Amino acid sequence: MSDPLTTGQGPVGVHYHQFLVTDPGGPVAEDETDASHTGLVGITAGDATVHTGIHTGDVDVTVTAHRQPPPPDAGEWEEIAEISLHSPTGTLQVTPLMTDLDEDLPDLAAAGPGTYRLRVHARGRDQAVDLAPDTITEHYLLQCWPQPPAPAQLLRATDDYGSRLRAEQTHQTRVTTHTPRGQHRQEHDILRRSLGG
Repeated sequence: MSDPLTTGQGPVGVHYHQFLVTDPGGPVAEDETDASHTGLVGITAGDATVHTGIHTGDVDVTVTAHRQPPPPDAGEWEEIAEISLHSPTGTLQVTPLMTDLDEDLPDLAAAGPGTYRLRVHARGRDQAVDLAPDTITEHYLLQCWPQPPAPAQLLRATDDYGSRLRAEQTHQTRVTTHTPRGQHRQEHDILRRSLGG
């Protein structure tokens, strides 16, 4: 079992259905991993983006940093997903998209610079979808530990909002199982011209 090295809890501001886990001193990632198919968390320009049901307002976030993989929390979470996240400077902070936190939550990078696994638990995303509630309706638990990169994983998927996001992602993805007619010849001609042939 992996007891957390640090824990913290507090409200986090949400804008445009999201808040971030980011390395504030790290460069924008050139090689982006798309994990948005989880319907809960994805990677954008090196930051982990947590997708919320509310459009604007505050959500309750608890964070725990570990040195070893902890078990998923046994609470009544509706969605649980994991992604890999790189921290070039050894700092991973929860942050709102457009403002600063009133009081910072603890650093999630327990082992300094490197790649981490981020597990996000969520509940309450169906209660005020697309709204800006005055009270907190959504709760999140973020667990983080050092681990080599691995594919995104969806551990639990029971809320309607996550199902909707996953369906939208599927419709936006085009899968090609064959080369369109004439594409090889076009690519060959472009390559030949670029080489002066």
